[in-house]
Amino acid sequence: QVQVVASGGGSVQAGGSLRLSCVASGYSYSRICMGWFRQAPGKEREGVATIFTGTGSTDYADSVKGRFTISQDNAKATLYLEMNSLKPEDTAMYYCAAERCLYCTGRSCYNRLTAGGGDWGQGTQVTVSS
Repeated sequence: QVQVVASGGGSVQAGGSLRLSCVASGYSYSRICMGWFRQAPGKEREGVATIFTGTGSTDYADSVKGRFTISQDNAKATLYLEMNSLKPEDTAMYYCAAERCLYCTGRSCYNRLTAGGGDWGQGTQVTVSS
């Protein structure tokens, strides 16, 4: 049974840091697309960062480049999102998603997951105060 479970959200002041975690079970973790998405109240869901676990290829939204880092621990089948220099506009519900893929890149994972494919976990709230 496929399951995607995210954790690690919280409240922080602007300029602070948080790390989100996501465990994907029921997959062959060595070759899947995984990614983080977020949705703020009244706004559409947007992609934040994606990774293809087979190669470690990544892709990021322009708004988070240089501040956020997506990474993986294959042994733990866990995805991370390290968020630094947080801004109030980063406040949102963050979701983790995963989808099987034999040959993908970070960008193609971004496109596949953005289209709504794959399996999605429950959200974890990130709140950044000014």
